[in-house]
This record gives sequence, structure tokens and C-alpha cells, in this order.
Amino acid sequence: MKVVQAYRYALDPTPGQMEAFASHCGAARFAFNWGLALVKAALDQREAERTYGISGQLLTEAPWSLPTLRRAWNIAKGTVAPWWAGNSKEAYSSGLDALARALKNWSASRRGERKGRAPGFPRFKSKHRATLSCRFTTGTIRLETDRRHVTLPRLGTIRTAESTRRLARHLERGTGRIMSATIRYDGGRWFVSFTCEINRADPTTARPDAVVGMDLGVKNLAVLSTGEVIPNHKHHQAALRKLRSLNKELARRQGPRAPSGGKRETSARWRKTKAALGKARARVARQRRDGLHQLTSRLATTYGTVVVEDLNVSGMLANRRLARAIADVGMAEVRRQLIYKTAWRGGRLIVADRWFASSKTCSGCGAVKAKLALSERTYVFASCDLILDRDENAARNLAALAADVAQSCGETENAPREIGRGGIGRPGGAGVRPTASGRSAVKREPPMRGTPGRKATVA
Repeated sequence: MKVVQAYRYALDPTPGQMEAFASHCGAARFAFNWGLALVKAALDQREAERTYGISGQLLTEAPWSLPTLRRAWNIAKGTVAPWWAGNSKEAYSSGLDALARALKNWSASRRGERKGRAPGFPRFKSKHRATLSCRFTTGTIRLETDRRHVTLPRLGTIRTAESTRRLARHLERGTGRIMSATIRYDGGRWFVSFTCEINRADPTTARPDAVVGMDLGVKNLAVLSTGEVIPNHKHHQAALRKLRSLNKELARRQGPRAPSGGKRETSARWRKTKAALGKARARVARQRRDGLHQLTSRLATTYGTVVVEDLNVSGMLANRRLARAIADVGMAEVRRQLIYKTAWRGGRLIVADRWFASSKTCSGCGAVKAKLALSERTYVFASCDLILDRDENAARNLAALAADVAQSCGETENAPREIGRGGIGRPGGAGVRPTASGRSAVKREPPMRGTPGRKATVA
């Protein structure tokens, strides 16, 4: 199975190499801002021409795609950036490519061709706030044979802080091909990410016929239908005291904004504290990411079927009392990782419907409680004498959902999709319908008033 996969390694560059990194990332930012200014000027010119009665193909053409932006840059670079030869041409192409992608996403969203939250029109990148990043797609991009060095165009050979053996083995066997390399400054360190085409041959799961339901929460990171509880280490809460101290210290330093609101030169101590704050935040993010990777990898390699909930995380974050704790869990990241990891292992990921009453439903008899307060952490159902932890009860209901999904259509997040009317993929084909229990494997919108809603979905 061929997949596009990224390998990220921390770098250990020399001071001269770090200066070259910053120069290339600054060149990418300069090209982005130059292209955006060119696009805005063309759009303003088109608006002015429309007031003169000009329309259609006679209007000034705005450079919108990457090829047109590149042609305009090659014509103007000798004038607007006489120092351009000091960096690789890939640095400028990286900035223009980012602009072309942003313009494409904006226009596609305006036409209704892009799902999700509508992005705004691209804005100029600030030297002080923009992320330092630069991508290379051509030139000398390779891993050295000692597995502790990488070579990038114009930057030369750079030492890595960790071994590159995982990617090197794929390249030596011929099961991998490097497509691009991206350098990025994150949390006080430089990283390089290789985007590769990998031919994966992962073994199947240890228990292909086993099903596990997982209920995510705040008190515990996850509770499995097997009764296992994965604790929530609350990395952000553990680092909150240090983060508060650094934020207060940063507020006392001379920052970029004066009390009157005007701009001013930042002090050396402000920059030092700002860097320390960035490192502390990055450490929290890495700890959280590492824990989630360990959890999702273990589930994908052990169980043939994993059932999770379709949580409205953005809506949950609107609760100001729980927003910090919910964000510290990373619920959406768990589902994102499980999607591709279960596919690599040949497993199934079933996503329960957002309105499926997993917590209110009794896992013993299937009855549903009318009300269940959030403070009730133990599920008690008198008719069948069930007394069970609330989260474990929800996880058991999720695991039982897999049988209904298999009975209805047998399709999951990783299953092939049949092409329906209008070329739209449909999970499970024309045979998708609710089961006798009222559960279904069709993703749906919130039920309208007066219509029966289905209780389960598979995304």
C-alpha cells in the first residue's frame, strides 16, 4: 500500500547554518508578501476598471496560480530583490506556493467547493509573528549514509540530533521516495520534515476479530470497553504554573508595543523571555502528541475494529469552564491518527453518530435514560441492576455498535466507497439502511423536529 508519509527529525546545525536557515525562511516570507501585494494591486485595478465600464476578458488579469506568480517573480526579482541569488530559488518558490494555496482555498470556499470553516483572504506575514518555514522540492535532498546527517539545496550537509534510520531503511530497500523537505523553527529548535511516498507492508493487527470501544474524556484520557483506563496526564495543567510565570515576566519586559499603542524596539530580555515561553509551550505540545501516538498506535496494532465518537470539539470548547481541560486532551487528534493508522494495519475505524446516546444507554439491556447529569460518574440502572462507571458504560455501547454497523452495510472509515449519483462516494452503496435496532451506518445532519433520528453513523 502506497501512502504519503512525513518523517520529522530535529537538527543540530552550526551557527552559520542557523543563519542560512533564517535567511531562506525570510526569503520565503518576502516572496509571499511581494506576491500578495501584486495580487491586491491587480484586484484593485480590476475594480477600478469595472467602474469605467470594462468587463470580461478586458479586465486586468490577477496572478492567481503558482505558475503565473512564478513568471511574475522571475521578471521582477532583479529589481525588487537584487539579493535573491543569496538563497536557493526554492525558498522564493515556497513562499509563492503558500500564497497560491491560500488564494485557492479562499476562492474555493467562496464558491462553496471547500468544506469546513471559511478561510479569510490572505494577509501579509509579519517578520515577528510568522512561523519560520521553507520547503524544498528540487535539488540535492538526501540522507547521508551515516544516518546522522541530511543534505539540502544550498544549505549543505546538516547534522541531525537523532538517527534517520527509519527513513533510510525505506530508501535503501527502494520502498520509499523523498518528494520534498521542509525546514521549520519550532519551540527553539530547527526541524526538517521529509514528505515521502512509502510503500508500506505493515502486518495485520494482533487480534483482527476483536472490537474495542473508546470513550474520550477529561478526567481520564480514554476508557476502553475492556475496562482499561488510560489516565490523562494533563500536560498543560502541569506546566501552567511555569507558563503563568513566564507570561507575567514577559508583560514586565519592553515589548513591541508601547503603553500608548505605538510600536517600539523590543528589549533583549523580552526576546529571551519570549523564546523561553515558546519552548515551554512546545514542550507541552510534544508531550501531548507523544502520548496520543502511543495510545493510537497500540489500538491500531491490537484490535481489528476501533469505535470512537464523532465529538463536536469546537462546540465543547465554547464552555469556558471546561475549554482549557478539553483542549489539553486533544480529542480531534486521536481520531485523526486512528484514521490512517487503522488503514495501515488493515483494520476498521467506526465513528459513532454525534447524537448517539452512548452515556445514557444501558449497556446491559439497551434502555435509555431520559436524563443523565454530568456530575453522575457512576451509571446506575435499577431495572437490570447495572452499576458501572459512566465512561466504561459508554465504551461498551460503542463496542456493541460495531455489530450493528456490520449488519447494516459493513462499511467503515477505511472502506472503499461506491460511486453514487453525481460522482459522489457513498459508504456501503445502495444497501445502506437502518437496522432493526434503529442504528445506521450513514452519516447524517442533526434530525429535524418531528422526524425520527438515527442513532449511529460511520464516517
